[in-house]
Amino acid sequence: MYIVDDYLDGSITIYQENWVMKILRIIAKGFPLFKENLDICFYTQQRVSEDDKECLYKMIDPYYLHCANAFIGINASGKISVLKVISLAMNIVNNEPINHIESKEILGKTKEATLCIYFFDNQEKICCLETIISSIKTKTNEIEYFIQSERLWKKSISSVKSKKYLTDFTGIEPIALRSNNEMYLSDDVSFIIAHNKKYNDSIEIFSLLSYTNVNVLPFTENIPLEVIAFLDPTIEGLYFEETDNKTFIHLKFKDEDEIILNNAVDLEHYLSSGTIKGIITFSMVKEVLATGGYLLVDEIENHFNKEIVMTLIRFFMDSHLNKKGGTLIFTTHYPELLDEYDRNDGINIVRNRQGITVENLSQLLKRNDIKKSDAYQSGILEGTTPAYEAYICLKKSLASSIDK
Repeated sequence: MYIVDDYLDGSITIYQENWVMKILRIIAKGFPLFKENLDICFYTQQRVSEDDKECLYKMIDPYYLHCANAFIGINASGKISVLKVISLAMNIVNNEPINHIESKEILGKTKEATLCIYFFDNQEKICCLETIISSIKTKTNEIEYFIQSERLWKKSISSVKSKKYLTDFTGIEPIALRSNNEMYLSDDVSFIIAHNKKYNDSIEIFSLLSYTNVNVLPFTENIPLEVIAFLDPTIEGLYFEETDNKTFIHLKFKDEDEIILNNAVDLEHYLSSGTIKGIITFSMVKEVLATGGYLLVDEIENHFNKEIVMTLIRFFMDSHLNKKGGTLIFTTHYPELLDEYDRNDGINIVRNRQGITVENLSQLLKRNDIKKSDAYQSGILEGTTPAYEAYICLKKSLASSIDK
């Protein structure tokens, strides 16, 4: 279905109603844990070859998006904090009240934090939403957040002369300013809600941030047998049944009697943590690929073997399977996963040196043909391996405790 929009100047825009909003870039300023402004691009920075197009999502030629965005860093580098900023930004642009967003804690006690969220809407316009957030302490000593001010810019993608200017709004006046006199607009909800309602625009966000170290299978109406067989070929069937407001879980292994459970927690006695996490993850993957949404995963390798992780990444990088541009955004400790990438600009290096920083690998490593795991582990990229001094101190400590 197509929608026609008439403007005061007589121009007409025709756009597809089922076009899905895409996040292009997020810039975060004033966040307490970060050393400097956080700037994350989801569109390609390097030249796109014909071969590259097979693993990217085309918005409009020559603009392509990464469908698998990796954030790698050593322990305590701040990877989960980066995902929380991304989650916060996506939920804000998706009309969620800030005080209801799980990742709002990343704002801390900020006096003023600014998010600039660049997105491609279903009118095929490049938009920039600038949201300035402040915090107050309530009478119960809790922190609440409110939007201090907002501005929205728009421009036609056809006006962009090159990739360099895709998110550049220099010289363009905002088309809308937030008014604090809006009677029906909560002070923690972005005024982008009016734009989204008018054009039926939104993004689908699926988050596994709370499942990093927790593996309890939630109620699921339909678990594809193909997913179960891929994760554990000894399982013949697994499904939930709801009867008289009670939930039963039916589990059947090959050549064995069916097991019936009434508590999902009990599944961990029969299934590995990897199988449980896999069912949760691949069920979400199915939805993300179907809707062109976003899946956020912290420590993607937790409970998974390398091949399962590689399969997950490859699904998103397969343009024949991922026709709507579903996007995987994940963190990892494992440099071997980086070798799945032919390009450098889908990889981000996270460090924490008196504050979290994020750098795109394409800015640090100009050549794509260098093996990425070797570059990461060799120390060429400063701050990507544990400090040698820390290693020596740990070794001495172990030696002294053993000799006692």
